Amino acid sequence: MNRPLLISCLLASAGSISAFAPPQSSAVNYAIGRRRSTTPLFSAIVPPPEERSDANPSTKFGSPLSDGLKEANRWSIGFLKGTIFDTFFAGEDRAYARFYALETIARVPYFSYLSVLHLYETLGRWRRAKYLKLHFAESWNELHHLLIMEELGGNDRFLDRFLAQHIAFGYYGVVILSYLINPIFAYNLNQDVEEHAFSTYDEYLRENEEMLKGQPAPQAAIDYYIDGDMYMFDEFQTTCEMRRPKIENLYDVFVAIRDDEAAHVETMKALQTELDVASIHDGECEVDIF
Repeated sequence: MNRPLLISCLLASAGSISAFAPPQSSAVNYAIGRRRSTTPLFSAIVPPPEERSDANPSTKFGSPLSDGLKEANRWSIGFLKGTIFDTFFAGEDRAYARFYALETIARVPYFSYLSVLHLYETLGRWRRAKYLKLHFAESWNELHHLLIMEELGGNDRFLDRFLAQHIAFGYYGVVILSYLINPIFAYNLNQDVEEHAFSTYDEYLRENEEMLKGQPAPQAAIDYYIDGDMYMFDEFQTTCEMRRPKIENLYDVFVAIRDDEAAHVETMKALQTELDVASIHDGECEVDIF
């Protein structure tokens, strides 16, 4: 099967991917901007190995995406959001179930990236430990989002658990295949998913601010954002930002989660370029650590 046809099949297979946002909000511009490429659809050529940089997985194994393929990714996520999430999780009492499903699925790409990077390392093709650490830190963050949603009761219904877990299982395979073919494609697809996650939380905060400020913060959030070891939290802040969320009520918790999603978006965008991501704890950022 040739490469364009295989990528097209991936888009069709992505029917199991969940997209998570309510109707589009202008507030998503908080952390999101897009730069358009002039590359025609599927015209990018992968340079020979001796000319390729080892800076990150995209420069080592990927090739640039056309505007058409980026738009196809964005359209597929929006379509699946409207046909699955907006239908199945409709209703004011379904917010936490929606967020539970979102976070169950949001962890999956990072597991897929780790699986492929471990494979490359095992086969002796490529080894950059910082990307294993980065993607694990991202999965660790999404895990704690999931624990918060479970404490709020988002996983109470069997059908919600069944849907989220089975979509996540299928999504794992789709992301592994896309990452093996072209890491830039996989990162761009996850950028769209994380943008929708950001938009979902931002919309929920604006519509429920008063109610959320009257609710206590879940213990899982306190354990993670206040009492926990912040090393892994810092490791996915690839813009060298030293964040320390304030957690005094449930509103603060959702603000922290929304801002985490914005950080994931920025990381996914950076990983589609030639840039080598920075790590606060590896001395690559000029940040005062206290």
